Amino acid sequence: MTSLPFRKARILIVDDEEANIEILMRILTRAGFTNLASTTDSRQATAQYVEQRPDLILLDLHMPHMDGLEVMDKLNEIAEASYLPILILSGDLAADARRDALSRGAKDFVNKPFQSDELLLRIKTLLETRFLYIQIQSQNQLLEAKVRERTRELVEAQIEIIERLAVAAEFRDDNTGQHTHRVGQMSALLAKELALPDTQVSLIRRAAELHDVGKIGVPDTILLKMGKLTPEEFEIVKTHTVIGARILSGGKFPLLRLAEEIAFSHHERWDGEGYANMRGVDVPLAGRIVAVADVFDALTQQRPYKPAWPVADAIGEIDRQRRRQFDPDVVDAFLRVIENSPEKPS
Repeated sequence: MTSLPFRKARILIVDDEEANIEILMRILTRAGFTNLASTTDSRQATAQYVEQRPDLILLDLHMPHMDGLEVMDKLNEIAEASYLPILILSGDLAADARRDALSRGAKDFVNKPFQSDELLLRIKTLLETRFLYIQIQSQNQLLEAKVRERTRELVEAQIEIIERLAVAAEFRDDNTGQHTHRVGQMSALLAKELALPDTQVSLIRRAAELHDVGKIGVPDTILLKMGKLTPEEFEIVKTHTVIGARILSGGKFPLLRLAEEIAFSHHERWDGEGYANMRGVDVPLAGRIVAVADVFDALTQQRPYKPAWPVADAIGEIDRQRRRQFDPDVVDAFLRVIENSPEKPS
């Protein structure tokens, strides 16, 4: 008696002789198989495969229209990437015929006329292999899903730690702690306006929030100074880009690599007069985007050393700095974002 998993196995019979199919159906039904399909027209085999998705195919080798070898060629073009056992039933099992059939995907052979006991044993062996393959494949998929989930959790934990560090640094000269968030949001809007892929827009939004993480290394006496900085003090402030890049360096994930790039380059200028004297398109695009978002937010927010600018004045300043401080394409994107904003200034 066939076990329950085997009784549910889907079996497709392809043989041009109706009498052979009737014999096979009778043998398989008596053995307990219940999910059987057949065709005497080999040209219909691929269509029935698509409909049936069989676990096993019993295939005659010599048939009109398309022989068994041609059927296997067609199946190889459409079959799913999984173990599909094909049992060849033929009166011609010479060495050449076996070799050709094996090269096209046959897994076993039974001579015609066949003995039912031998046939059922070979079917059982092939189905055991088929179900074992499916089980292993399912387990692998489960393991892969667990690995992906664990990787995601690790990435999120790493990001959360870095983001909290960024907020801690930002609280020192922005008591709301919202500057990093606003810069991230504006940077994402600019990236989207520049037609960057959605995945890149999402990365820039999160990475931009880490742009000033290097401020953690700047003394409070300088960072919170009410008056104008001396040249020596300003040189110390400038080191926050290098410090930030060092904190973020060595990241294995795209987000951290992009954050490192932004931390180092967001104070570079289009005219080459920035902190590291990078010029034009030599400055990474993400750095050019965050440069605009960062300056706009800094201008429009009150800081210990300055009052907040009116939004319209800040927009005008960004526009005036095209081709000097800022990439003109990013400035154009910024102006479009402002123009399309529901809260645009009058």
